[in-house]
Amino acid sequence: MGFNRRTVLGLAAGSIVASVLPAAADTFPERAITLVVPFAAGGSTDLVARLVAANMSKSLGQQVIVENVGGAGGNLGAARVAKADPDGYTILMGTVATHALNPLMLKTKPYDPVTDFAPVSLLVVVPNVLVVNPQLPVNNVKELIDLLKANPDKYSYASSGNGTPLHLSGELFKSMAGVKMEHIPYKGAGPALNDLLGNQVSIMFDNLPSSSAHIKAKSLKGLGVTTKDRAPSFPDMPTVAETVPGYETYTWNALFAPAGTPPEIVASLNKAANTALTNPELITRMNDFSAQIVGSTPEALADHVKAEIAKWEPIVKSTGVTLD
Repeated sequence: MGFNRRTVLGLAAGSIVASVLPAAADTFPERAITLVVPFAAGGSTDLVARLVAANMSKSLGQQVIVENVGGAGGNLGAARVAKADPDGYTILMGTVATHALNPLMLKTKPYDPVTDFAPVSLLVVVPNVLVVNPQLPVNNVKELIDLLKANPDKYSYASSGNGTPLHLSGELFKSMAGVKMEHIPYKGAGPALNDLLGNQVSIMFDNLPSSSAHIKAKSLKGLGVTTKDRAPSFPDMPTVAETVPGYETYTWNALFAPAGTPPEIVASLNKAANTALTNPELITRMNDFSAQIVGSTPEALADHVKAEIAKWEPIVKSTGVTLD
């Protein structure tokens, strides 16, 4: 086999990188780490990120600084991390939107959710909840299904917008329960929740933290949480799956680094993230937030992303939802 000058230079550069990366990994981190949150400040993903970042900073000995890079449903921030240097200093707080739903719906894909990222850890799972206006004459999931089957196309459900996890939670429910409802998309969960409270619309899938105060105040009826297990903050509320076997949707938050990040650095980030999840104050806040703490291996997160894509792909196709 012959070698030209470009080949020799490439091999030389590769040997230099190979010799430098272990040393870099041994001293990682030597400066602050940027944790990109691909949504605006104040949401559930931002809250989780700030709690985790503060505690990761303690164990890493360097600041983990949260930077909100919102826009395009999370795609701008995710794409920025996908294209960042794979050195561990720019990482992403990913979600079901950035790593399953958006890639399935986008006509032009700015990144690949599997090949463009190095998984670090699945951090938390946040339940959604099926809520209805109290004037709707149902008290559980079975009664809602019976009502919808007896009155096809009479009722509608609200969501935070086309293609959002809450929209697709409703579509999955329709498919698995064999019912019909009209979808009414809103520009955000807040306006949708306001109309649900005002009985302008009767049914909604929402993030449990957003609806929990209204459920406790009985201004909304919580019929079921959408996770496999009941939510610790609402132990008496059934799961939707107790009536519709196999139904499961949730919002999740996970850490990702750019693809090509050295395994030693991924391991350091994983250890710091999972250690952060054991902090008592963080645990209390997550319990208040109705979030289930996970803390996984990188391999388990990789499997999780693939499973989420496989779960949502037929639902996305059946809805025909696409994003520009």
